[in-house]
Amino acid sequence: MNVPFLAFQPQHVPVREEIMAAIGRVYDSYWYVLGDEVKNFEKAYSAFNHVPHTVGVANGLDALVLALRVLEIGPGDEVIVPSNTYIATWLAVTQVGATPVPVEPDPATSNLDPALIEAAITPRTRAIMPVHLYGQACRMTEIMAIARQHDLHVVEDNAQAQGAAFDGQITGSFGAVNGTSFYPGKNLGALGDAGAVTTTSAELDQKVRVLRNYGSQQKYYNEVVGYNSRLDELQAAVLSVKLQHLPDWTRQRQQVATWYGQHLTDIAGLRLPTVANGATHVYHLYVVQTPAREALQQHLTAQGIGTLIHYPVPPHRQQAYQAMGLGPGSFPIAEALAATCLSLPMWPGMTEAHVAAVAAAIRSF
Repeated sequence: MNVPFLAFQPQHVPVREEIMAAIGRVYDSYWYVLGDEVKNFEKAYSAFNHVPHTVGVANGLDALVLALRVLEIGPGDEVIVPSNTYIATWLAVTQVGATPVPVEPDPATSNLDPALIEAAITPRTRAIMPVHLYGQACRMTEIMAIARQHDLHVVEDNAQAQGAAFDGQITGSFGAVNGTSFYPGKNLGALGDAGAVTTTSAELDQKVRVLRNYGSQQKYYNEVVGYNSRLDELQAAVLSVKLQHLPDWTRQRQQVATWYGQHLTDIAGLRLPTVANGATHVYHLYVVQTPAREALQQHLTAQGIGTLIHYPVPPHRQQAYQAMGLGPGSFPIAEALAATCLSLPMWPGMTEAHVAAVAAAIRSF
């Protein structure tokens, strides 16, 4: 059985008529930027994410940049980031002129380790940016306590974890202002680039709205140096439809993860995901670890099973950050994850037969 790493058809085919109707509604409205579709989606996503304010923006990176901007974080400031993350987390810090300060993950969960944060705090530290990696909530209770103790902002990168929670509180609602992505492959995915900022603050909400629209509240009158980073009406309409189905798609992902746990148990040399006490996992990715990663990936490819590596090079080893002088061994846990992690197929609509086929191929290896 061929099992692709990601398949959109099982999600998109059942909702095709709803999506086409939404697209048609936008087409016939003759209003394509910052209209009712964006307003309605922002309201619906706020309700879903248990926050009073959502601002639709162009993509997830912009969401993080705007979040940092409205907190007035910039040159001379430091932001604590995970050493193990997609590079967008670091890029957002760099783009506002601040310095990313990496902290290693908890090896059990691959998420930012709260026990290591305080050692990285300096007089220049302004914020902590936890990333709910692979779909699992970080240990936010501890992170928020550290932030309060040191008077630091928290900006959550919630791009992979829409609907996850820690101690019953949904991710993207802890920090004063947070960013998420609706890139097509995300759990809640648009049909192109899209993102959002979530916040509990009416003041920060208004500041993001001004920044995303050329620094303007009234057309042709610009208050600050802003951006062109607006969620468009078409993507908002699509996201509004998909948001209604997200809880069911999340349950399907969690069921697939349960099947993986059953079918992959007791395989020597294969480490399965661990979920921290108090955390929920919405399984944007199902990531296993093995020192034989490359050979296993080649074997699975030959068996018709798609996999990806998230992520083969940690940010501190990317050419983009070579000026930081962080050589091999600077962050050994992140480097070990980069060398051993492998993402298995994970998408709503997968059946136990798909999972069994993947597991059988892994066992044969």
